[in-house]
Amino acid sequence: MIPRSFIRFWPAWSIAAVLVLIAAMDIMLPPPLHRAENLSPLVLDRNDQWLHSFTNDGGRWRFGANLDEIDPGFVERLVAIEDKRFWHHAGVDAAAVFRAGVTSMQAGQVVSGASTITMQTARLLEPRPRTLGSKLVEMVRAFQLERRLSKREILELYLTLAPYGGNIEGVRAASLLYFDKEPIRLTDAEQALLIALPQAPEARRPDLRATNATATRAAILNKLVLAGAISPKKAEEAKDAVVPSGRGIFPKNAYHAARRLAQTEKAAIVHSTLDTVLQNRAEALVTAFAERFDDEATTSVLIVENDTRSVRAVVGSSGLDVPGGWMDLTAATRSPGSTLKPFIYGLAFEDGFAGAGTLIDDMPRAFGDYTPENFDRTFRGQVRVREALQHSLNLPAVAALNRVGAPRFAAMLNAAGVALRTPTRADNKSGLALALGGAGVTARDIATLYAALGDDGAVKPLSWTTTDKPTDAEAYQLFSKETASRISAILADAPAISGRAPASLSASATRVAFKTGTSYGYRDAWAAGHGGGYTVVVWVGRADGASRPGETGRKAAAPLLFDIFDMLERDGDDTGQSVGDDDEAPLEALAQFNGSRSTSTPQIVFPRDGVEVFLSGAERGFSFAARGGARDYRWYVNGETVPVENLSGRHIWHPSVPGFYDVTVVDGEGRKAVSKVRVLASG
Repeated sequence: MIPRSFIRFWPAWSIAAVLVLIAAMDIMLPPPLHRAENLSPLVLDRNDQWLHSFTNDGGRWRFGANLDEIDPGFVERLVAIEDKRFWHHAGVDAAAVFRAGVTSMQAGQVVSGASTITMQTARLLEPRPRTLGSKLVEMVRAFQLERRLSKREILELYLTLAPYGGNIEGVRAASLLYFDKEPIRLTDAEQALLIALPQAPEARRPDLRATNATATRAAILNKLVLAGAISPKKAEEAKDAVVPSGRGIFPKNAYHAARRLAQTEKAAIVHSTLDTVLQNRAEALVTAFAERFDDEATTSVLIVENDTRSVRAVVGSSGLDVPGGWMDLTAATRSPGSTLKPFIYGLAFEDGFAGAGTLIDDMPRAFGDYTPENFDRTFRGQVRVREALQHSLNLPAVAALNRVGAPRFAAMLNAAGVALRTPTRADNKSGLALALGGAGVTARDIATLYAALGDDGAVKPLSWTTTDKPTDAEAYQLFSKETASRISAILADAPAISGRAPASLSASATRVAFKTGTSYGYRDAWAAGHGGGYTVVVWVGRADGASRPGETGRKAAAPLLFDIFDMLERDGDDTGQSVGDDDEAPLEALAQFNGSRSTSTPQIVFPRDGVEVFLSGAERGFSFAARGGARDYRWYVNGETVPVENLSGRHIWHPSVPGFYDVTVVDGEGRKAVSKVRVLASG
């Protein structure tokens, strides 16, 4: 026999057990709120202007709803139509459920679903077939939502997920695409249409079914009149408004940078450092510049503000319709050509064994098994460092790198955040080819280095979002302020490009410290520089890396670089920062820098003993070079004198036929050296 005391307390125990079970289930099976976090990334510029947006992972336009940014009248009318007791029930409207049950039984079919806004939100989070079982699940989920969220948060969730036709979800996306305005400025007609759409979005789409959209909007306006939410006069006026006949498109600026930020920042709204106005101007310049290309070339541009390192404009390619145009070529690894030469000399300046006026040999010379030559295949003898840099001479740059050490130079760049991508070598060492572009970098790497030249030698990471604010503590001092100023002054005094007057002749033109570069095989044309408080990097080439014979950095990239600096100055974006002057006194040549010249007998530097040369170069001839001995060199080939050319002042050899030749040099004291050379036929 069961004791009466047990019977008396059994109902309370049972109720408690049920409550514990419900609580446990609520914890174990929470509503999938995370599904509402799959929003369309939106990238804004530094002034919160719309740059670019992208559909979410499901290919839908969906932006988070914020009641503070939605017309309060729209919210009141939505509640009046969809769930008039929304602010008072706990997720399920019992009175509405009872009424729906009675009317459905009387009609013999379901007349109304009695779904509250909270229940509709639950259904949007977990779409299910419209069955009685699904309705019960929605009720349970509604209670769960009400327990976790405030009424305002539930409304925002609903207005984020509600369907509005096609791939449009959420009131903000609908308002922007249908009416080209934010939902804070909706008219009566627009509000009524947006209230009507979620219940049958495809059947009522205004861009596809204007008649249905107009009729259902009128029905909503009539209901609003009955609810006292709008006057009859305003309702009639709203009925006469034309429904939108199509969908708008969102602004599409800075595609490459915006897409990268949307992918890396993992945020619904990204506040970038880009400037929409500057971005549009840069894109227009690139588009116009690219019209001169007669092949499949493209170009990329990066504009950085030196003080903050904020990236103000990025043009990843000259258009999405060109080959490889979808690629952000500011992030592509390319050979930098000669653009790293200023930093080699900067390190030499820091070490104190060279300065702008130091004499250095521009003569043929072998560095072990590496025998570089100048781009124009001519040599200038002794030149000063400033001239070697301004004219981008290869031999002096390699000699300087040999002196400072290629591994050390690579380590310095790595410490500055520039990771050189070098070809695989057996000894895993950085070679002297670094001086001439023998390692891969990106336009962003080059911008980082040149911005440091414009900021007293301090390297800081580029800033892409308004939350990225590089500090002095993060800076890596590449060079001293003095060295950065001297290198910049040398670059600013480089010969002007064709068709452009030197900045020194104009009182208003921005003085730009710039350097061009051309990679091996004419695959990459570069121009980089700083001036007026900005750093600009321009790359021109083909996305597939194919050669563009004759297209040098000076010819193909530098004109666009100066067009951009002109634009910055003309439109008032120039900060007024200037480049200093190179006032360093000339220094004497240093033997350890140029290589020892104390040999007692002459040495042939070019052509070296045993080399093979092609006859195809004979049109320009081969310039002989030697060192050591008593100078006053005389040259002979197979015993015949090689005269000095009047134009160049050099001994130039023009072989006429293939074969083997003995090249002899005799110094002023009669000492000689001999090289045996083979001339091969071209092709």
